[in-house]
Parts: sequence; structure tokens; C-alpha cells
Amino acid sequence: MGEIELGVLHGDGIGAEIVPATVAVVDAALAAAGASPIRWRELPYGRAAIDTHGDSLPAETVDALASMAGWILGPHDNAAYPAEHRARTAPGGRIRKQFGLYANIRPAAALPGIHALRPDLDVVIVRENTEGFYADRNMAVGSGEFKPTVDVALAVGVFTRPACERIARVACELAATRRKRLTIVHKANVLPLAMGMFLEACHAVAREYPGLHVDDEHVDAMAAHLVRGGDFDVIVTENMLGDILSDLAGELSGSLGLAASLNSSDTQAMAQAAHGAAPDIAGRNRANPTALFLSAALLLEWLARQRADRRLHDAARRIRHAISGTLGSGVATADLGGLASTNEFTELVLARVGRRG
Repeated sequence: MGEIELGVLHGDGIGAEIVPATVAVVDAALAAAGASPIRWRELPYGRAAIDTHGDSLPAETVDALASMAGWILGPHDNAAYPAEHRARTAPGGRIRKQFGLYANIRPAAALPGIHALRPDLDVVIVRENTEGFYADRNMAVGSGEFKPTVDVALAVGVFTRPACERIARVACELAATRRKRLTIVHKANVLPLAMGMFLEACHAVAREYPGLHVDDEHVDAMAAHLVRGGDFDVIVTENMLGDILSDLAGELSGSLGLAASLNSSDTQAMAQAAHGAAPDIAGRNRANPTALFLSAALLLEWLARQRADRRLHDAARRIRHAISGTLGSGVATADLGGLASTNEFTELVLARVGRRG
């Protein structure tokens, strides 16, 4: 297969530590799997880009990403940007909207050596990423929030049948590769038009997959099920509900510091950890890179499907096994109660990547 070019956007805070570590782990996994190396292209992004280009997401970065199949995105800390830049949509949200990254894939499964409130949890939450009630995503121009008076605020939630159907299809395809169970999460009892259409569209698409067991749950019931021990496989839901449930599932399975995330369209994908920029520990060699390592593994699997290249699948598997082996041996960063620095944890993962054939 031909060479792949992927973007590298360090972002803010701990991004300068965990993104280079992730690139090193991906390179090692590819080499061990016998896959073609990736050509990485670093692009300006975040606070550093404001200083050099006057924008946290410069036009040259957007233009470069348009020609790429994927990229690794570090966290942003737009709360610390100058006031005029804080008022804009966060750069990560601008990227998702610019490239129509409609599918947010968020696995949650307990890892060896990690205390988890739900050690048996193994779910993937498939979140519609472009519509719903989030003002930075559901309007072509302007915000989905507005105030007709100073004391009245309104928010517009947008649901379209094509968007509901395409996220349902992503979830069904994923469920078909796992335990063949799909759960549709909604609040159609309260929003019968908007979420009712989401529920109806998901059921309609799921009927195209006769091998799946399909059910649905109200979001409040699903939150309770996740906490107390319900058995679920793939969960598909709309934007805001998916954001909340995936963070809950991440904590239940161990920590948001372990929570991987992939944002994708049909032609492009972005690896982005679920956690933030952690500016309080930035530059101190204490950051946990695990979530971004696992996000990069999701990106490799996405590329493997796009290119029909099993070596990329193997590279992703090696990353997961190396992380499991390292954590299972009792080595962890400070956020997980361990003593390892970012560099020490990364070096141990790198050493394990090549061990499994």
C-alpha cells in the first residue's frame, strides 16, 4: 500500500507531551507490524497558532487537513485564550464542523491493573456528532442559541433524518463486528418529534441488519443501567446524550484519562482523546498518554478498513496489547495512582509494542 500522510496538531497544555509520545508509539507499532510508515505533517493549532498566525485554527491548517485521510489532535485550552478568541467556537469543534466528522466513536472497557467501578464494562458509544442541541455544530452560519430578551435564552436542536440514518448505519456495522447487540438511547417520551425521529430512523436502519438484537432505552434509564451493571454492547445516541453517557462510561471503566475517541466522516478521521488539556500539569512530565494512544489505535483501525490493509489492524492490536501489558504489570502515571512519568510510561509501551506477533 502507498504511503499515508497524517496530520499532527499538538494543541495546548499536555498536548506537547502526549502527541509526540503517540506518534512514537504508532511508528513503532507500524514497524513491528510490517506496515508502511506514516509521513507525519505538523500543523499549527491552538494557542501557539494564535501567537504565530492570529488564529487557533489557521487557514493553512484547514487547507492541509482537507487533503489528508486523518490526523491526531491534541487537546485545546480555549478558556485560556485571549478574550477575542475565547468568544469563538473552540478549534476542535471548528474542525469537526469543517470536515463533517459526524460519527464519534467512544469505547469504554476496563483495562488490566486499573481500579474500575464497572470492571465488567465493555461498550462502545456511537454518538451523532453534528446536530442536536450543541450550538457550535447544528447551524451552517451562526449559533444555535439566541436571546430575544436579556432574560430569555433559547436553544435550537436540529435533527435530520439523513443524519440519524447515517449514524445508525455506523453503529449497526460496528455492532455486527462485536456481540451483535445494538441499543438506541433517546428521550422520545419528552421530545417525540426530534428524538422520536432519531429513534424511528435508527430502528428502520437496524432492520437492514437481521443478525442484530436491537432494543432501546430512555437516557436516564441507560445512565442507571451503566452504573448498576447492565450488559450492553454498542449504544447509539444523539449528540448531547452521547457526550454525557460516554464521559460516564469512561469514568465507570477506570478514568477519563483512559478514554479513547475517534471522530470520523466517510472519508476522514481524527484521533482525539476525550480528556482536556490539563494545564496544571503541562510541562511536568506527569501526563497520562493512554487515552491518545488508544485513540490513535482507533484511527489505525479506521484506516485499515478504508485501505483493506490488515497490517494496520495488527499495528492497532499491538498498541492495545502493549498498553494492557504495561498497566497490568503495575506501571501507571500519577493520575491512576502510579509513579511513572509520561516518558517512562511511553518507553515501557514502546518496549512492548514489538513483542506480540
